[in-house]
Amino acid sequence: MNNITIFKSLAILLIVLIVLLAIYLLWKQKLMIYLKQEDELRLYKLYVKPLEEFIKEIRARQHEFDNHLNALLSMHLTIDNYEELVKSQAEYIRELISLPEHNYQGLLKISNKVLAGFLYSKIIASPPNVQVELIVGSKDIFTNVPEMDAVEVLGTLIDNAFEACGKEEGNVKIYLTSEDDRLIFIIKNRHEKIPINELSRFFERGYSTKNTKESQGYGLYNANRIMKHWGGDIYVENEIILGENYVSFHVEF
Repeated sequence: MNNITIFKSLAILLIVLIVLLAIYLLWKQKLMIYLKQEDELRLYKLYVKPLEEFIKEIRARQHEFDNHLNALLSMHLTIDNYEELVKSQAEYIRELISLPEHNYQGLLKISNKVLAGFLYSKIIASPPNVQVELIVGSKDIFTNVPEMDAVEVLGTLIDNAFEACGKEEGNVKIYLTSEDDRLIFIIKNRHEKIPINELSRFFERGYSTKNTKESQGYGLYNANRIMKHWGGDIYVENEIILGENYVSFHVEF
């Protein structure tokens, strides 16, 4: 009788434990969903909303575009020479293209709005002495890496490029595209050539070319760690562009 009672007690205890475990797993699953939704909402507020404001601004400035178009079409009224007309129109178009807002418009066609908004927020916050050139190769940006991790990696590379420019006139080139369902991001900043043995240490934990902050030296290390976790690739190299050296970071994930 005692054995039967003990068996029943153990069975009841086991059932209770199973129920509690099921409740815990269900709670944990709901918590993960909630935290993911919170992260998505935070990313939206941080990056997508500013991009939407930029889109509204472009639409509101449609009349400016109409004025520029009318100016181009009216040049023939004041310029009789065909060669001068073509030259003047080309110069006018170049001036329009050089406007800061033109550099952002490539982001408007990106399918990943969080990533587009993030890049927009970084570009408009770039140091005044740094010229940023952005090229978007594909409007369909695909990656299996969570947006939080993607933002951390790209943010580290962008901040690193801006800081490397220092207080001198800097130039940063950004290229974004997607191939075979993988995101490709390349960022280059004008910089004196860095020895290969030093480049190879960029992703080491705690290594930094700057000695002003204890926290420095972990950004690239963490970016490399995230890439390894998701099976991505990241590397750095020197690259000559129009006779000038650039430090180029390439990530693919």
